[in-house]
Amino acid sequence: MYYDIIKSLHVVAVISWMVGLLYLPRLYVYHNDKKYLSDSDTTFLLMEYRLLKYIMHPALILTYVLGLVLTYENSYLLSEKYFLLKLTLVFILSLFHIYLSILYKDFKKGYRYKKTKFYRIINEIPTLLMIAIVILITVKPDLQIT
Repeated sequence: MYYDIIKSLHVVAVISWMVGLLYLPRLYVYHNDKKYLSDSDTTFLLMEYRLLKYIMHPALILTYVLGLVLTYENSYLLSEKYFLLKLTLVFILSLFHIYLSILYKDFKKGYRYKKTKFYRIINEIPTLLMIAIVILITVKPDLQIT
């Protein structure tokens, strides 16, 4: 039962983190066209800050902590190629999270270096990674390199 509770909490943390990873770049799409220090700019900054601080950062931490507990309980997974690939993709998602935090700081400083199309494109990155991760953990393919 302990394992099932940890696994359930891990899934909730992952879902919460993914919601942020999917939503924050979408906020950037709309924020990018707003004039620095306008009312809407301030509103977007507040929304982005709260999403990062109160949802995304805690969810990222919980995802990792609970994932480490689950991996400790199932250490054999570390010898599975599909699982190592999944961990690599999760690490890339973590780097994307950090990059989104950097972009937030740029918005906060009033920088608008990137075009709106850039934010529309990066909005798809977490979706693609999520699809690959879900396929890996449900199908558990036998990844043999020949």
